[in-house]
Amino acid sequence: MDPPPDIQPPTPTPPPDPHSPSVNILDLTSCQLHDLESIELNQNIYELDLTANRLSTLDPRIGHLSNLKKLSLRQNLFTHSAVQPLSTWHNISSLEELVLRDNQLKKIPDLEIFKALLVFDVSFNEIPSLNGLCKVSNTLKELYVSKNEVPKIEEIEHFHELQILELGSNRLRVMENLENLTKLQELWLGRNRIKSINLCGLKCIKKISLQSNRLTSMKGLEECIALEELYLSHNGIEKMEGLSTLVNLRVLDVATNKLTSVDDIQTLTRLEDLWLNDNQIPSLEGMAEAVAGSREKLTTLYLERNPCVNTPNYITILREVFPNVEQIDSQMFA
Repeated sequence: MDPPPDIQPPTPTPPPDPHSPSVNILDLTSCQLHDLESIELNQNIYELDLTANRLSTLDPRIGHLSNLKKLSLRQNLFTHSAVQPLSTWHNISSLEELVLRDNQLKKIPDLEIFKALLVFDVSFNEIPSLNGLCKVSNTLKELYVSKNEVPKIEEIEHFHELQILELGSNRLRVMENLENLTKLQELWLGRNRIKSINLCGLKCIKKISLQSNRLTSMKGLEECIALEELYLSHNGIEKMEGLSTLVNLRVLDVATNKLTSVDDIQTLTRLEDLWLNDNQIPSLEGMAEAVAGSREKLTTLYLERNPCVNTPNYITILREVFPNVEQIDSQMFA
């Protein structure tokens, strides 16, 4: 029977486009899955996200998803032996992103067949060394191995395309074997045991984190002229030095050190955030001259828990020095 003339029939639903993102991305995050037996794996899947489940074995059907580019097995129960099948699944050898973060791995898996890999993440495992990285493709752009038991930076020399290297929360004592990483833009080495800075002439790097190490000096940064963000908090640094050449620096964090004065940043005209809290800076005398180049640019300043905060009219003085400041310690200004 035809519908009444004032009621339009529903528009037929078009068949799903096999190339649309909704079809190509299968997100099974936090589904408490122990296996994938009840899950249909479409051959057109481009991205498979299995984060935060209870998986301990790899479903062999994954190895037949020839269009798969991104695979996340993050936060599951995979051991090294459980992920070994990956090394033989040639149908997915064009994989570009593999995330094995937060599992039970005790070594770097064999990824030699993945010749187009761009992102590899094995953070939050129990990996005792970087042995095995030599087999990972030199196409890699992002490598994450934080929160493991790694004592030495090695087997990374072939990563000429690498842009992000994350090795925080390991057992590193020395910065080494970085000289070939000429395209590196971000280096994250916080929470290690590093005593001195050696960046091997990395002139393209934009972000460096060496927080919570054993540094006593800033020397070694002078050639990093592209640097925009520098994080050196929670060390034993006594003097600000080697910073005057870092003319692109926007963020400088030297909180929780042993500084008694603000030095070597007069020429930094792009500095926006300056974190000096938890040091031993005695007074505000000379502060305007010390930060002369960025007086107009600076928007965030932390000085709390320094003796200088006991200066009468402390906030008022700083607001006069920095006319565009938006935050001093915990105080925000409109």
